[in-house]
Amino acid sequence: MSTQPKITRFNQNVLSKYQIYNSIFMTLPFDSITKTGALLPLFFETCQKGFANNEDPTTIVNSFFKKYQARRSPKSQINLLFRFIQYIERQVVLFDAIEDAAFPIVNNMDGIGTLRSLKETATSENKLEILQKYLEEFKVRIVLTAHPTQFYPGSVLGIITDLTEAIRENDLFRINELLAQLGKTPFFKQTKPTPYDEAVSLIWYLEHVFYKSFGTVYDYIQQNIFDGKHIDNDIINIGFWPGGDRDGNPFVTPEITLKVAARLRETIIKNYYRDIRGLKRKLSFAGVEERITALEVELYKIITHKKSSLTVEYLTAELKEIKEAIIEKHQSLYVSEVNSLLNKIHLFGFHFSTLDIRQDSREHAKVFNDMVNVSIESGSDVFPKNYHSLAEKDQIKILSTIKGSVDLSLISDKDTLKALKTMEAIKTIQQTNGEKAANRYIISNNQTTLHVMQLYAMLKLVAFHDKLTVDVAPLFETITDLENAPSVMEDLYSNPNYMAHLKARGNRQTIMLGFSDGTKDGGYLMANWAIYKAKELLTEMSRKFDITVIFFDGRGGPPARGGGKTHNFYASLGPTIEDKEVQLTIQGQTISSNFGTLDSSQYNLEQLISSGIHNSLSDKDLRMTPENREVMAQLSKLSYEAYVDFKAHPKFISYLEHMSTLKFYAKTNIGSRPSKRGKAEGLVFEDLRAIPFVGSWSQLKQNVPGFFGVGTALKHYEDIGEFDKAQHLFQTSDFFKTLIENSMMSLSKSFFDLTKYMSEDPEYGAFWNLIYSEYITTKRLLLKLTGYEELMEEEPAGKASISVRESIVLPLLTIQQYALKKIQELEKEEPRDEAQIETYEKIVMRSLFGNINASRNSA
Repeated sequence: MSTQPKITRFNQNVLSKYQIYNSIFMTLPFDSITKTGALLPLFFETCQKGFANNEDPTTIVNSFFKKYQARRSPKSQINLLFRFIQYIERQVVLFDAIEDAAFPIVNNMDGIGTLRSLKETATSENKLEILQKYLEEFKVRIVLTAHPTQFYPGSVLGIITDLTEAIRENDLFRINELLAQLGKTPFFKQTKPTPYDEAVSLIWYLEHVFYKSFGTVYDYIQQNIFDGKHIDNDIINIGFWPGGDRDGNPFVTPEITLKVAARLRETIIKNYYRDIRGLKRKLSFAGVEERITALEVELYKIITHKKSSLTVEYLTAELKEIKEAIIEKHQSLYVSEVNSLLNKIHLFGFHFSTLDIRQDSREHAKVFNDMVNVSIESGSDVFPKNYHSLAEKDQIKILSTIKGSVDLSLISDKDTLKALKTMEAIKTIQQTNGEKAANRYIISNNQTTLHVMQLYAMLKLVAFHDKLTVDVAPLFETITDLENAPSVMEDLYSNPNYMAHLKARGNRQTIMLGFSDGTKDGGYLMANWAIYKAKELLTEMSRKFDITVIFFDGRGGPPARGGGKTHNFYASLGPTIEDKEVQLTIQGQTISSNFGTLDSSQYNLEQLISSGIHNSLSDKDLRMTPENREVMAQLSKLSYEAYVDFKAHPKFISYLEHMSTLKFYAKTNIGSRPSKRGKAEGLVFEDLRAIPFVGSWSQLKQNVPGFFGVGTALKHYEDIGEFDKAQHLFQTSDFFKTLIENSMMSLSKSFFDLTKYMSEDPEYGAFWNLIYSEYITTKRLLLKLTGYEELMEEEPAGKASISVRESIVLPLLTIQQYALKKIQELEKEEPRDEAQIETYEKIVMRSLFGNINASRNSA
């Protein structure tokens, strides 16, 4: 039987089911749900018709109450708006669960980009040996970050999981029960989570999803590509930031870091314990059962905090011997289960995931200088007395040959002590969980060689006196920093002591590149092009010194932050960019949307593996031609100039502050971090975090960071009669094609009718029209560039999913804008009605959640 088109599978298995189950939800026998469910379709219709007639959100809300609820008091009207928000939040959960349940049907689990497809292609082209050789070195690492864009509390995540399973099995009774539970379960977190709470909520995914999906993927590779042979390389591994990322988060302490590492160790051992118990029921053979029982006892001791001498090496060796005994004496019965557990131990050790530490270079500089001052004052000879007056070059020389130690008991500054004790914590974690448990320290906002060497020296002086078993990874974020990155790395590679450190680390250097802050700083096209060029130059520089550079991409969910179809991005890179590893951050609702179920996790992992290997197996030369590079550079330059002018507009900051939801991110109980880096009273662009910055544009349905400047750049080529050059670039460069298709996604999620009322605003009207004009230009020229009739034409199922989600939250967006407008009016009145302002602020805040969860990659 032929497979139906993806859009047909989506309509049958997602859209139709949503309509059926949503109607069940509307008829649940709870007064508040029934009444709200009856009124919400009327409100939705009022919104649709209102925007079609160019009405503003205030008019739409008022006309709804006048037509359908004229007798309601103002207080009762507010209560209904809150109930609409709560109801829509649950509709989003329902749609999430249905889409998750249908994932393996809508997506071809054996299609292009999967491991089966990769193997079949390699076999048919006689490249299986090349594939094997590549997989012996290649790695994919996804790093779960602590960034607060996951709004569901644990109880709701549990309902989504159960609901997904019930929908997959078409269990109507269970679905009905879970929808009722959903109707009564609070979505709002009453208190701000601690960094440890954030870690625990993400460890849930490690325990229930990644443990299984990583194992399944690795088992497949071993059995089907390597014919069952052992692979030294782990191929896929996982990184973890909650509890380790202290950049701008004063609540992450050394104690929290140690506590998170202990929780990770305990969780992986619990998983091994469950698997061993399962094996014990099957391996009831003489000479085997007692050995499995002995392992079970030792694992149980660890998870009940009793003393055990069990090591990961002994556990592995014992299971290998049990495997051999089964093969030799018991006809290989259940040998695949034993082998699968061995593979998981190979992947996860006793650490589960690698806990990264991250801090800003400016914070390091303060800590370092304080440490130097204390050391000099104490009479220590670790630093010369004139250290601070030395030239930077001489300071670097001293730091690269540093020996000795620092007495932490002499340090009185709390922040300095906290930072240095974190370095001690890394050593402790390595001793308890293994070196892989915490062996990387990332310096955000890295600008100079000195920033790297300050951390290098601190690590050696505080904890790693004899051998530094930590990778120091600079993070280059702004356009200027990206341009300076190659010279920083050349300085480091030219330093014999630093090179000796790299040699001890396998001649590998990790460099992190920040898509999010790059886009915030330089706009969409320039950020991506600057990172592409930086990667090329850093690859060339590293190869010159015989160093394998590992690029770690700091990506957010939406295209504006390096997200979108990330596997397309990795498949588009040519031989001029090192590709031994694919490393990227996954955060917030992107974790639950792309890796939240076993099916989606397996599928997206396979896509990342295939995209990383694609370049090596493909005969297609992906490097850019000189002509294409020239056009790409010019487009980026023009786009950058347009974006920088836009950023410099006198209304830019105040528009975000007064017309968007920016300031409300700080008031939500969704993350442990402050919403901006600096301590300045007013809003300073440089202090803005990428998440609230991009998220605020998303809530406005304007998605500026995903397209602004692209239209202006393309129009230049149209105006001078050379648009064919841009079209040729799109047709011949996979890299540019991926950027454009991701930008189309940003445009598809824009809805300017929502804020059209702002065009008449005496203060911000001209600024709104400037944004809208760029949107219209970009949309028109992207369609002309691609030859499409409509945006995302080649992704009908993706487009349909966005359309349904945008439709679900249309009333939510309308309510949010209505409340924002009310706040603006109330703030101008004298005397101010603080109680009313607070009520409308709560409406704005609550509506943030549903909007972000519905978009699945908005922050």
